[in-house]
Amino acid sequence: MARRNFKVLYVSGEVSPFVRFSALADFMASFPQAVEEEGFEARIMMPKYGTINDRKFRLHDVLRLSDIEVHLKEKTDLLHVKVTALPSSKIQTYFLYNEKYFKRNGLFTDMHSGNDTKVNTEKIIFFNVGVLETLQRLGWKPDIIHCHDWHASLIPLLLRTVYASNEFFKDIKTVLTIHNIYRQGILPFKIFQKLLPDEVSSALHRQNDEVNMLYTGVEHVDLLTTTSRQYADTILHAGEETYGLGRILEERKEALHGILNGIDTRQWNPSTDKLIKKRYSIERLDGKADNKKALQEEAGLFVDADRALVGVIAGFDEFQGADLLAKSLEKLVALDIQIVICGSGDKAYEKIFRDCAEQYPEQVSLQTEYTDAFMHLAIAGMDILLMPGRIESCGMMQLFAMSYGTVPVVYAGGGIIETIHELQDGVGSGFIFHEYTDDSLVGKISEAIAIYSDEERWPQLVHEAMSKDFSWKSSAEEYDQLYRQLLEP
Repeated sequence: MARRNFKVLYVSGEVSPFVRFSALADFMASFPQAVEEEGFEARIMMPKYGTINDRKFRLHDVLRLSDIEVHLKEKTDLLHVKVTALPSSKIQTYFLYNEKYFKRNGLFTDMHSGNDTKVNTEKIIFFNVGVLETLQRLGWKPDIIHCHDWHASLIPLLLRTVYASNEFFKDIKTVLTIHNIYRQGILPFKIFQKLLPDEVSSALHRQNDEVNMLYTGVEHVDLLTTTSRQYADTILHAGEETYGLGRILEERKEALHGILNGIDTRQWNPSTDKLIKKRYSIERLDGKADNKKALQEEAGLFVDADRALVGVIAGFDEFQGADLLAKSLEKLVALDIQIVICGSGDKAYEKIFRDCAEQYPEQVSLQTEYTDAFMHLAIAGMDILLMPGRIESCGMMQLFAMSYGTVPVVYAGGGIIETIHELQDGVGSGFIFHEYTDDSLVGKISEAIAIYSDEERWPQLVHEAMSKDFSWKSSAEEYDQLYRQLLEP
């Protein structure tokens, strides 16, 4: 008997290339397509932020998806939907828009902690309810709604309460993937109480006067995943690194599965990448030097083929290692390397990095706004990618980097260590430091630079990194099995 092709809706607060804040956006850029290749039908819904350029991404209005009524407890707001295909695929991506909520505001603000204001609490409620209302108007019923992080964590509860008696939503299952456990969406309860029916607001997980969106999602979802087995184990058993969710995750541990990230090897492939200066491959690496030169020029650094070029691509917050990077900068500069720092976030860290770039303009460059093309060039042009994050569920940047022959140096927090063969006895694909200190970080960078100077050992390391298979195939097959177990009797 032929297997049924199930339908899956993916709901996320960010999807690359439309908007990117974290590795979640990179995940969403490729994972739905990998699932389609396993025989599912995938679609995506996300907010239409005012920062998203309609013309650039070919968004267009859908007449039958205009003026959708989103009924809240004390008012009704109208929702409008634009649509386009996810680049490099035919996956329909729906953008939910309301001028009051999304025109002036960008992402759900203060995403570093998940804490938010009154306006943005209303925005998140509007978005979650709006997803379900849009599905009804669209007339496309998914078998699974797969939610990502706290931005979509209200949907499982809504389906179990106010939408439970609606025939359209009967038998729909929910999945929630935790990408960043420390971003939980801590929001004022009084706004939920004001806008949602009592059966919803009374079931929210809250402490005192605040709702925890992620905790609420974990409580009410059918299936939980995260992006590595190591991270699944960490958030179950690592004490403070469960960030307050340890008890509920322990209760739901049978529903929790860790599945490693993959990448779209068609989009991230140095031999076919149209966004880099010169294409190259594992057989012909000479083009990587051209990308390094182009990156140095674009970043405003002194062009030097021999000096090691180290890059950081991360949000500026303590979870992604901005504090450790700030402590390490002077010592790194003293190693006579060049550093390109790409990211945004906490203005205090941004000032530290900017001051350093102004003090050492030939060695340090800060890029707080950059295009997809620049990120591809950075991945191709760097010699070393530094990932100082305190805890990574899996990470995506190191996967991109190794595919481009850029060697990662990472902290051993979370699931990132599952993706890197730590260099030992001359064999490996990257470097891992195991103490979260500036001395440990700088020591491991020094070790990498020493090998970079070795004309025999460095090419071997690059070759090992580029030989790894980071495609979605095996991970998508694991999701295929989980989805079908969830749906089939």
